[in-house]
Amino acid sequence: MYVTHPLQPIYNQESKVLILGSIPSLKSREELFYYAHPKNRFWSTLEKVYEEKIGNTTEDKIQFLLKHHIALFDVVKSCDIESSKDQSIKNVVPNDFSEIFACTDIKMIFCTGKKAYQLYQKYSYPITKREAILLPSTSPANCPKNIEQILYQEYKKIKMYTDK
Repeated sequence: MYVTHPLQPIYNQESKVLILGSIPSLKSREELFYYAHPKNRFWSTLEKVYEEKIGNTTEDKIQFLLKHHIALFDVVKSCDIESSKDQSIKNVVPNDFSEIFACTDIKMIFCTGKKAYQLYQKYSYPITKREAILLPSTSPANCPKNIEQILYQEYKKIKMYTDK
């Protein structure tokens, strides 16, 4: 199925990090917000990292991100994809990050999962020339032993850039 990214990036002038996924999951596309699957650990991991509860509404999540200087978007603008399976992504058209970079002072880019990182390296890095750090996927499909601790250890790297 051909999918066009349905969401706007979240950022403001004070954003210091840009977190990139691949493309919104089927559930996120249905809900029209990032990391909307109830078993996705993205929001709960950020709660642990920043030691702060995030409300359940879209607005609560946006305000949390902006408060902590986090921009959120995805690498892919459009592609062929089966359901939410990153490994099935083909015929990629990447998102343009120039507007985000023009009005923010992004210090680091983080990619949530191997596919997002691979796509960033292939399609975006040649244009942006900005380094990205690979973070483990928060998807419910990523379930190694001790995943909660792994996510916390890796995602707390974000805080090093947002607390400056």
